[in-house]
Amino acid sequence: MSQSLAPAAAPDAQAGAGDDAASQKGRLKPALVFGALGVVYGDIGTSPLYAFKEAVKAATAGGASVLEAATGAVSLILWSLILIVSLKYAVLILRADNKGEGGIVAMLALLGARQARHGTWKAALLVVGLIGAALLYGDGAITPAISVLSAIEGLKVDAPALGHFVVPITIAILVALFAVQHKGVAAIGRVFGPVMLVWFVVLAGLGIVGILDKPEILAALNPLRAVEFMLHAGWHVSFAMLGAAFLAVTGGEAMYADLGHFGAMPIRAAWFVLVLPALVLNYFGQGALLLASPDALENPFFRLCPDWGHYPLIALATLATIIASQAIISGVFSLTQQSVQLGFLPAMRIVQTAKEERGQIYVPMVNWLLAAATLIAVVMFGSSDALAGAYGIAVSMLMAITTLLAALIALRWGYNPILVFAVNGVFLAIDAVFFAANSVKILEGGWFPLVLAGLVALMMLTWKKGNELVEEARVALRLPEDAFLAGLQHRELLRLPGTAAFLSAAEHGIPLHLSRFVERNRALMERILIITALYEETPTVPVEQRAHVTILAPDFYRVILRYGFMEEASIPEGLACAVASRHLPAHVIEDMTVFVGHETIIPRSDKRGMAPWRENLFAFMQRNAERTGAFFGVPTRQVVEVGTEIEI
Repeated sequence: MSQSLAPAAAPDAQAGAGDDAASQKGRLKPALVFGALGVVYGDIGTSPLYAFKEAVKAATAGGASVLEAATGAVSLILWSLILIVSLKYAVLILRADNKGEGGIVAMLALLGARQARHGTWKAALLVVGLIGAALLYGDGAITPAISVLSAIEGLKVDAPALGHFVVPITIAILVALFAVQHKGVAAIGRVFGPVMLVWFVVLAGLGIVGILDKPEILAALNPLRAVEFMLHAGWHVSFAMLGAAFLAVTGGEAMYADLGHFGAMPIRAAWFVLVLPALVLNYFGQGALLLASPDALENPFFRLCPDWGHYPLIALATLATIIASQAIISGVFSLTQQSVQLGFLPAMRIVQTAKEERGQIYVPMVNWLLAAATLIAVVMFGSSDALAGAYGIAVSMLMAITTLLAALIALRWGYNPILVFAVNGVFLAIDAVFFAANSVKILEGGWFPLVLAGLVALMMLTWKKGNELVEEARVALRLPEDAFLAGLQHRELLRLPGTAAFLSAAEHGIPLHLSRFVERNRALMERILIITALYEETPTVPVEQRAHVTILAPDFYRVILRYGFMEEASIPEGLACAVASRHLPAHVIEDMTVFVGHETIIPRSDKRGMAPWRENLFAFMQRNAERTGAFFGVPTRQVVEVGTEIEI
């Protein structure tokens, strides 16, 4: 059963609704600020483990001195955090919410891109947006690998002989992390905030100690230090440093992706009050350490800590990187759920791990595919230094796509076009520079997340196009209601007791499996329901607007159920809403059998559609998708499948 969407609301209505939702979710409550520390800032909060080190190494590899590179790298990282994370994301992008929800999929829904017709600018926009969504999967495979590796590599500071055990320990931690996903994150989630609070306090404390030892590093506050260094170092050194320094802002995109969980105000408060100061102090502390001891470049983060604190710091860093990994894994689960419900991916098993928390889900197939990709990255690259080449390019491309979509949303909401082009043009230029700097790392490993993202994007576009072709075939075969009802009057049908509910993908016409059932069995239940579940382009739909019932004939009803893309569609729950609102008599849903069309897709190379290999890929995905009845919460004992062959 494919998903379809109702027309989008008017721009002004969308904007107003978004503001209302944001104001409700975005109230400045300490618990939300505390929670944002663990979920939103886990990734960017662990960047000091590797970002500064990689930026300085990139510069020195090109011939720059450690002292000059240290000051230039600190200045570059500082102003990257201010421009990209503070101004672009915290101040501007967080405004582009879809009734309180954020993320690439929410942006696509807000722009109405899913309904785009082939050949229009919205269709091209949809492709760009889906590529952006797919890039998150590439990021999701790299983040746990580089984060945990960089923490465990702290063992080599005091015990270089343990270097051979870094990869095995990292693999063991990651396997354990993915293995416990099915239990949900409710229990471990309660410690996210406290652990990350300690982590940021420690980051700030270590940085202050380093700065006090060598206050000359404060010269990096001047952005001209970064500009002067890059101008004098040459373009190849500057590009290498830009690409490495970008690692300090990866994770900033989580601010927008997790907007719906915490709201804009708590996310901004956590960033400006604690996270940004702690990160800046730590980067300045690492820079000060290199000014005093250039030989500390191999691992300036752990060398910043006194010898007695190395092992406790390694333990704390490991916990922080596990939290960062958990946050990105949960984000991938959430993105998958939204993509499935908006028709970008096939239906798959999604497990709610906490009844009281809507967003806590587990997607088994995605979990283990992501685990495989992460472990392959660890084994293939073997160190955080090597993984740094693979990290950044996917995020830089995603940030550029986000800037573009945010500009289009601002135009749709009626902002001054000159102002929109000026502001977003500046940020898009910055994104383009960082993407160009990261693109030189493609051969060093940047190809890895791009290949993963390409595969996911291919699946998304193939699934969407395939569903469009299937629906075209259905429309050609589907009978109008009037013709079907008129035909029933001329047939002698055996009327069976009970209710038959036929699930349909369309709001009009008779489902193929209903007409096929009547044709082959010459029988029909006493009461008939045609049920269609639709996903709207809004995060949630009020319960009172859930069900719309139309009486087609005596004891013959069409029920339209509407859900938001952040909700879990349930046929039993929707019918209960219809009964509660008195739109549907209670006895109709008693003794009910649910008939589901089981469609077998037959690719035909002689018909217009997709390339034969894509049609076969779509058929494979369709065969392995979650059963429609199970996806919509219908008990197995009530489901009867009726087979239909459809050629595309």
